[in-house]
Amino acid sequence: MDIDPRVKYAIERTKVIRFPRQNLATFGNTIISYYVVTGLTENVNVVRDGNVIAERPRIVTPSYLTSLEGFSEQSSKYLQAMAENFPHEPGIFYRYKNEPKEMNIVSEPTAALINKLNERIEEENNPLSAIIRGVEELWDVSLMIFIYELTRGSVYTNITDFQRRGFLDIDSTGVPKDARNFIEELFGLVNKDISRAPELVNELNRWGLFEEYQDRFFALFRK
Repeated sequence: MDIDPRVKYAIERTKVIRFPRQNLATFGNTIISYYVVTGLTENVNVVRDGNVIAERPRIVTPSYLTSLEGFSEQSSKYLQAMAENFPHEPGIFYRYKNEPKEMNIVSEPTAALINKLNERIEEENNPLSAIIRGVEELWDVSLMIFIYELTRGSVYTNITDFQRRGFLDIDSTGVPKDARNFIEELFGLVNKDISRAPELVNELNRWGLFEEYQDRFFALFRK
């Protein structure tokens, strides 16, 4: 696969200086605090900090993914092919949200700056903090490289946790146990806050389960 030269440049020059001391949570959201350090000139660096929110990993199938938006045409064609050949093959789907905070220009050698950031993290005692040495014009790509590495390092633990609880089991309709559990969570949330009903409808439609649950869904509006 051809890689954009600028992205390749970022990949070659991005280095994760400090990884979080914990993997991504299997059964809840994970909030990772990050610092991205990029060089402007010699002894002048930009420091960006923020949070990456990793939503609770979800077990999905190729059939489910074909109903999601945001994929390119090529990706959609690949997913469609997977759905035709392996419609109920379970996999883990990770979703992230970036919340940038501040950007500061610091006149200080890179090594000294990174040492100070490490000391700050140690003082805060936050096991979910990271430091990334990146490329200024592609700092967000450097952040994505970190997210990819973090995800790759968490997959085995997440899969093991899911297997232990039987969440990877697929029922006769091709729906994983974890998806059924999530639907139950959404019903509970909608019962408390009816404004979240569209979220429940979308999830049911993605699994092709609205007809199965429709009586229970409409009952929420007859309370």
